[in-house]
Amino acid sequence: MAFDFKKEYKEFYMPKCAPGIVDVPRTNYIAVRGKGDPNEEGGAYKKAIEVLYAVAYTLRMSRKAGHEIDGFFEYVVPPLEGFWWQDGVDGVDYSSKETFNWISVIRLPDFITKADFDWAVSTASKKKGLDCSCAEFLTLDEGLCVQTMHEGPFDDEPATIALMDAFVSDNGYENDFFSTRRHHEIYLSDARKVAPEKWRTVIRHPVRKVC
Repeated sequence: MAFDFKKEYKEFYMPKCAPGIVDVPRTNYIAVRGKGDPNEEGGAYKKAIEVLYAVAYTLRMSRKAGHEIDGFFEYVVPPLEGFWWQDGVDGVDYSSKETFNWISVIRLPDFITKADFDWAVSTASKKKGLDCSCAEFLTLDEGLCVQTMHEGPFDDEPATIALMDAFVSDNGYENDFFSTRRHHEIYLSDARKVAPEKWRTVIRHPVRKVC
């Protein structure tokens, strides 16, 4: 049975539809950075996703390509995630999606090294005819966060975020956004196959305890 991060780490991938506090450990990702409307057909975001999955599946199938990774075990490629922000905006302005900054990521198993990652970027670029040089090996330590499961379209997220903010205030925390701690989403639904009202997205915000 292949290792499935969603099932093994339910506290990070399958929260309840109510806010809760979680301490997120240091994690490695495949990452692509960009800016602009994620819905733009043929835009930077769509191209970034293509690169992420090309590298992710090259690593997943590395043995068949003759590349041996120390400590490798069979695993399910984790879900797509994203960190989002807008310059000079407190919160999120969904009416100006063209101003989004984003870092799209896919989690890496701990046994994947930077050398393995570099091999995958090079191999994916050659085999798939896709320039994957924009991909980076990113390590993040999110630490203390509030998170919840959002059900429905992305444009309905403000109501869910308001519940998160109220929970944070009522329980002695405050939001703690800065350059390395952003609005974080984990996408559990395939938007191409699932109706928007049934989309399931983990929303996570960095927080700190109020003294």
